[in-house]
Amino acid sequence: MLARAKAAGGNMAERVLIIEDNEQNLKLARDLLQYHGYETLVARTAAEGVALAETGNPDLILLDDRLPDGDGLATLARLRGMDATAAVPVVAVTASAMSGDRERLLQAGFDGYLSKPLDSRAFPDQIRGFCRPGST
Repeated sequence: MLARAKAAGGNMAERVLIIEDNEQNLKLARDLLQYHGYETLVARTAAEGVALAETGNPDLILLDDRLPDGDGLATLARLRGMDATAAVPVVAVTASAMSGDRERLLQAGFDGYLSKPLDSRAFPDQIRGFCRPGST
């Protein structure tokens, strides 16, 4: 987390875990984040993402709400139930952009919502805001 960078005395990049099964969406998010100085971790399934979240010390988790081995709400519940990730912001990344979807996911406990396709211009600022609430 941010304390990790300060404790290390350096200016470590924030670490973002991307849990996404679609290769194009994953590549876009990863490449944009890396270009803007973020460290990235990548998982293609819910199980892989939960395991990586527990050991990878992410500052932020971007979670596709529909994965082949689990939905976003069940995965969010698993992340919230682990000491290592209970306080880590989790942002839903979804193709579900129907009326009410955003509110439903936020009420379910997600810290934010991004709709697909990602807006490559706005994405870095959106991520910055999720990593440092109130900075956007």
